[in-house]
Amino acid sequence: MNLPRSLYGLTSERLVESLDLPEKRHGGQIINWLGKGATTFDEMTDLPLDERRRLADLVGAPVSSKATAREEDGSGTIKLGITLHDGRMVEAVLLVDRKGRHTACLSVQVGCAMGCTFCKTGTMGLIRNLASEEIIEQYVHLSKVATQPITHIVFMGMGEPLNNFDPTIRAIHYLNQKETFNIGLRRMTISTCGVVPGIDKLAELKLPIRLAVSLVSADDSLRTRLMPVNRRWPLDELKEALLSYQEAIPKRFTLEYCMLGGVNTTGESARQLELFTRGLDVVVNLIAWNPIDGLEFTTPSEEEQKTFSSLLNRYRVKHTLRISRGRAIGGACGQLATSHDL
Repeated sequence: MNLPRSLYGLTSERLVESLDLPEKRHGGQIINWLGKGATTFDEMTDLPLDERRRLADLVGAPVSSKATAREEDGSGTIKLGITLHDGRMVEAVLLVDRKGRHTACLSVQVGCAMGCTFCKTGTMGLIRNLASEEIIEQYVHLSKVATQPITHIVFMGMGEPLNNFDPTIRAIHYLNQKETFNIGLRRMTISTCGVVPGIDKLAELKLPIRLAVSLVSADDSLRTRLMPVNRRWPLDELKEALLSYQEAIPKRFTLEYCMLGGVNTTGESARQLELFTRGLDVVVNLIAWNPIDGLEFTTPSEEEQKTFSSLLNRYRVKHTLRISRGRAIGGACGQLATSHDL
C-alpha cells in the first residue's frame, strides 16, 4: 500500500484507494473533516471508532507537519513556525486588518533562490520546494489559531510561487473547492518577483486570482542591484509579460513597491515608475522596508514616504500607502526566515 504522507490535497476517491477504506462514503466524510481543519483522526467522530483507530495506526495523523512556534503582536498578527516532516521549518502568518478581515500568508518554499537584497528569506538560499499538501497545511494550522474564519489567502511568505508552480496551483485549487475550504479565487493573491515564464503560464490558465508583482524600482540598473531576477528578465520583458497577462485576464493587479530609505524614493524614481505603469491597469502598493538585522538598508521616515506618495500623485500613479503589520514579531513583508535552516 502506497500511503500518503498527508491527507490534505487528496480527492475522496484517492483517499478510499490509498487508505483502503471499507466504504466509499468514508472518503467523503474524511474530506469534510479535513475541510474543517482536522489534524487528528479522533476529531472525525462520524467515522466508526475502530476505523479511526486503524487510520491512526496506519498513517499517524492526517497532517505531515506541526506548528511548533508561535508569536503574536498587538494588532492580532500571529506568526507560526511550522516544522515539516523532514525537520525543516517554514513560517506562515495570520494577518488581521483594521476591518477585522483575516488573511493567511503562506510560504511555498523552504528559503528562496531569488536573492533579493532587502529580503531576509533570500539570505537562506533555496533549500527545497514545498509539496502542495505542505502549503495547504499552513492554512490549516493558521485556521486553528484564528479567532474567526480566514477569508483571504496571499502566497507572499517564504519562496517564489512561480518557481514552485505546479504544487502552488494544486494548493490553490484544493483551497478553492467547496467541499474543502471554499476560498474564492478572487480572494487569493499570488506574488512574484518577476519570473516571466511563470507569469506567462499563469496567463494561460486564466485563473481569476489576483497577481502581485514585486517591482521595488522601475530603473533597470537599480533593480538589477536590488533584485537579481532583473538580470534574467529585465523591465522591458517584465512589462511585455504583464501586458500579455492583462490581455488574457482583464483585471487590475498590483505592483509591490518596497520603499528603501534614500534609495528608491526620489523624484526620478517616481518618474520612472510612472513610465513603467503606462498602459497597465495597476495599483502600486507602497510599503516601507521592514528592519532586518544584517542588512544595510534603512526604513524611510514618514516624511520621506509621504513625499514619495505626493510625487506619485503629481504623476497620477494610482497607489496606496500600506501599513506594515507583524513587524514587531518578524512577520512582516521580507522578514520571514527560519534560523533553524540558516
